[in-house]
Amino acid sequence: MPANDIPARSKLELETAALLARLRDGGPEGVRALHEKYREPLLRFCWGYLGSVDESEDAVQEILIKVSRANQIPDIFRPWLYKVARNQCLNVLRERAARKDDRTLSAASQVFEALTGNLTRMARDEIQAKVIAMVQSLSEEHREVLRLRYVEDLSRAEIAEVLELPEALVKSRLFEGMKKLRECAAELGEI
Repeated sequence: MPANDIPARSKLELETAALLARLRDGGPEGVRALHEKYREPLLRFCWGYLGSVDESEDAVQEILIKVSRANQIPDIFRPWLYKVARNQCLNVLRERAARKDDRTLSAASQVFEALTGNLTRMARDEIQAKVIAMVQSLSEEHREVLRLRYVEDLSRAEIAEVLELPEALVKSRLFEGMKKLRECAAELGEI
């Protein structure tokens, strides 16, 4: 089967297997491949928690160092990586609270505007601002599972592993979150 015909999930699994082999070899190629493949997604992910470019970049550096130095890297890599990232972000938030940092999180629109690509163009649209407001109206639990599923493209099983929740609860939160978004959209009557 030509490389272009490989389904996206299978291609991701092949790329991940190659990355794991490089990381487990311990050479600089593995660290470089990890950085190339996951730096941008991890920045986006951390930004969702931290709302600060500087803190997100620092967190990603810490995450990449932890992963590259890990004694054991599990075969089920992506959920483990996002769990490491989530824990790092939660640690940063705890440290911020302990410092009584007066910095507030960036508005959701600022986060989306700074991202590159299609998301930036959509964020500047009026409709995108409404979507952002709808997402912000959800509980943190719903936002978190929706972000992991639809922004980070993790499966329900992977999300369950990252959040250490039963898969049925993840499925329920995804369903409830989408239901609430549809209700908000219906109220706006424009989406």
